[in-house]
Amino acid sequence: MGQPRPLLRGAAEAMRRILVDGVRRKRSEKHGGHRHRVNLPDVPAEPEVADEKLLALDAALTRLAAEDPVAARVVELHHFAGLSIEDAATALGLSRATAYRHWKYARAWLRDAISGLRACCKKGV
Repeated sequence: MGQPRPLLRGAAEAMRRILVDGVRRKRSEKHGGHRHRVNLPDVPAEPEVADEKLLALDAALTRLAAEDPVAARVVELHHFAGLSIEDAATALGLSRATAYRHWKYARAWLRDAISGLRACCKKGV
């Protein structure tokens, strides 16, 4: 790849922030965030579900970064910058095998964290 490593890392982090900030902006009072939407029969409510998933991923990814910053970076580069795991490995200066180990660990960690967040939200904790 011809791009410098810091540029890719910065791009992934910027994309994450842009997406999360957009969801938060849509939910703000100024933008009608507390109004209830009425679903039309022909229009699926997918954007709201995607927004919830993105916010849950962001919260979990922030917690993962505190525990394992490299695994969090692999996820950011793959999910938000669209890099393959191999390209993320190159950008982070990791071997392919190490990047895949971080990816597998992060996926399991995030799955558990996100399901834990959803369980807490449903219980009202």
